Amino acid sequence: MKIRVVSSRDEIFTLNPNERIVHLAFRPSNKDIFGLVETCPKIEAIQLPKSYKGTISKSIEMFLEMQKIQLIEGDVWGHRKDINEYYTIPSSVIEKIKEMKIEGKSSEDIEAKVSRESKINREMVAYIMNKDALA
Repeated sequence: MKIRVVSSRDEIFTLNPNERIVHLAFRPSNKDIFGLVETCPKIEAIQLPKSYKGTISKSIEMFLEMQKIQLIEGDVWGHRKDINEYYTIPSSVIEKIKEMKIEGKSSEDIEAKVSRESKINREMVAYIMNKDALA
């Protein structure tokens, strides 16, 4: 699973329209979010660092909810945008989630353990768990 890392508002309009998950590494304005949704009509989730997520307006939160786009808090630890514009969730993390689901672990247990071991935010772990790829 790949997350497209966007480090400036200028990049929004150059994105591939098929992007599904985008991490915004800057504090987006309402206009930036609207531009992102317009540029990437298939978008399913937008990830923001905690400090930026807290500044998102209620109207944008409602807009994203109506569009069925998840707003996820989190970071892409250790990612270097100059090397690769995508952050890839390691397949080992996805396998761990699958194993724990098969073992019958609760969603909360899976989120807590995988988040702690992989430094991936709980909200992102929950998003991965609910994706069709794990079904």
